[in-house]
Amino acid sequence: MKSRPGRQPDYGAIPLQCPIVIDNGAYHCRVGWGGEAEPRLSFRNVLNRPRHRTTGELVSLVGDFDPIYLKLFDFTRSSIRSAFDQNVVYQFETMECILDYAFDRMGCDAAGIEHPILLTEGACNPLSSRNRMAELLFETYGVPSLAFGIDAVFGYAHNLKLGVCERDGLLVNIGHQTTHVIPMVAGEPVLEAACRTAVGGFQVTSYLKRLLSLQYPYHVNSISWEKSEELKQEHCYIAEDYHEELSIFQKGGPDAEAKTRYWQLPFIPPVQKPEQSEEELARKAAIKEKQGQRLRDMANAKRESKIADLEANVQGLEYLLQELDDAEDEKQEASILLPSGYNSRTEAQAALTKVLASLRKAKGQPAEPKPAEEDMNPLSERYPLLEIPDNQLTAEQLKEKKKQRFLKITTEGRIRAKQKRDELNLQRERELQLEEERRLANPELYLEELRTRQAEQALRVEQRKRQKTGAGPGGTNAPALTSGAGGRGERLNQSQKERMKLLTTAAFDRGKEEDTFGMNDEDWQLYKRMSKDADDLDEDDDQDAELTWLTNRLKELDPTFVPSTGSNVGNGQGSSVDLQQQRPLTAEDFRISLGVERFRCPEIIMQPAMNGVDRAGLGEAVASALRRLPAQYRDQVMNGTILLSGGSSLFEGLDRRMIAEVRKTRPLGADIKVVKAFNPLLDAWHGASTFASKSFEKYSFTKADYEERGPEWLRYYNLKYSGGGFSR
Repeated sequence: MKSRPGRQPDYGAIPLQCPIVIDNGAYHCRVGWGGEAEPRLSFRNVLNRPRHRTTGELVSLVGDFDPIYLKLFDFTRSSIRSAFDQNVVYQFETMECILDYAFDRMGCDAAGIEHPILLTEGACNPLSSRNRMAELLFETYGVPSLAFGIDAVFGYAHNLKLGVCERDGLLVNIGHQTTHVIPMVAGEPVLEAACRTAVGGFQVTSYLKRLLSLQYPYHVNSISWEKSEELKQEHCYIAEDYHEELSIFQKGGPDAEAKTRYWQLPFIPPVQKPEQSEEELARKAAIKEKQGQRLRDMANAKRESKIADLEANVQGLEYLLQELDDAEDEKQEASILLPSGYNSRTEAQAALTKVLASLRKAKGQPAEPKPAEEDMNPLSERYPLLEIPDNQLTAEQLKEKKKQRFLKITTEGRIRAKQKRDELNLQRERELQLEEERRLANPELYLEELRTRQAEQALRVEQRKRQKTGAGPGGTNAPALTSGAGGRGERLNQSQKERMKLLTTAAFDRGKEEDTFGMNDEDWQLYKRMSKDADDLDEDDDQDAELTWLTNRLKELDPTFVPSTGSNVGNGQGSSVDLQQQRPLTAEDFRISLGVERFRCPEIIMQPAMNGVDRAGLGEAVASALRRLPAQYRDQVMNGTILLSGGSSLFEGLDRRMIAEVRKTRPLGADIKVVKAFNPLLDAWHGASTFASKSFEKYSFTKADYEERGPEWLRYYNLKYSGGGFSR
């Protein structure tokens, strides 16, 4: 956290002719007095407008974010605002708040600014932006005079004074939002040959933040824009040969490890539970067994009590029916039924049957099969014509015999189906009873087995659905008909071919003289096999029912259970997530590595297309600026120095990469001199401060001059950084 600048106390002691120098950069704003060695103020050129937590009023906060304000203001519905778009001021309301803050910190009174202003701007600043800025300073603040100058050229002049660069050369300024390439001749910029690319440090930071957020989605909140900016400044560099640097990380090994940096997030290791001794484990096992035995005893006692109650009910109902049998008349029967609560003998008999069934179920005995209507009368008596030969029957009797034969087959089938259903129900009851006994014996093991069974069943159901819909392992559906010149038989799948075969067979059988379809049980299964969903319907229903029962059972026993689906079980995601949840977190899970990202993110300055920006890279911009340069100055500039300035020129390796890029357009063996600015962050303000202390009055203009010449005059206004007058 950076400390916020205090209010300067010596405003009244500064002479009125001393200008205020404002280096109005897109990232930092630096304000000070002309002629001084260092600026008085340096802050982030951004505005935040949160609400006061008590009054709800909007408050303007300029500069670096201070966490101490979180107690006073609500930042949830506010965002950082910048007055710049591609190094051009376009939000003048925001710019006014920033200037208010700057003048207040300098000690200026609210009545007006009595000192001249030297304001820096970007190269080739649009006329509209320059006009509105002049109006803002003259009308709102009442400044006596004003001058505009290019920040990068001020920095070049300062480095020229220090002997870092030559009078002729190329100025490469890589700023926060843009990159400028300006040819310099005799210390003056050749603006008609200047080139600008909308890529700078802001895009590098955003690219780094996006890459890290995609690679570490669980730490997105920690990867803030401010932290990404800090990581960029500390660890990023520009590779001299991008593809060769990529191959190092592709191969891995010690070279890649040496170039990798790590950022360790705050991590508090979980409290390690002490390992339990064998005596402690045995004691807990004994306690668990004792609890399980108590549950089993409780269940047995409850079961025995229920059996005793049912047996008492059976005895009472049997005694009641016995008294009804001994009754002499209906009046006596009514007197016997009145205290019992039953209305008739039939109702009492039904109650006895129901209680007997419950008693058998509680004892685990098979239920007595309920006599069906078909069992009351023998089939021979119900269908007498079946025993008489056909030659002894008339035509009408033969038709009736055929009908009775069909009815007898149907009845026998229903009886067999009912017996099979009763057997299945009894088997299911026994399985449920065994399940309950296993649960009472070891509840934890039973739950774990249920979870495993549910996951496996979900996987089988999902695989079955994929096979029916024709979906592949990746979830994509295969086309029902394949392209090609094959016939219809080649385009049908196996189930469709089987159905066509069954339909043909059934149609052939119907063409016979005697229709015997339905006389055998297998005939009725033909309908299921001919169905469009002919892929083992019975088995599918059983699988779905089993999955539903397992899911409901787990939800009943464990309210926190989340059902497993076949998709996340089949592709292994479910098991990996479970393993991650079970594995204790370590410091490695909170460590973010910076490997390829260290040079991939700054590479967008050289190749903006990597970030989706259709602009020229730095090497192309240099070549374009040299092509635009008039022919008489070209050799002069090319033989000079290339000065790298701006905050993003601090990347390690930029000078070597710049030499490699320029060498592609220069003759073999040409001398290329690339130097870095003495202080890329403050050189612009230092150069402007020196200019303000010597030649400011010569190049400044007042409000009267501005109104006399008109706004269009500012289009031709340019400083002569090495001396001279206006360029009109």
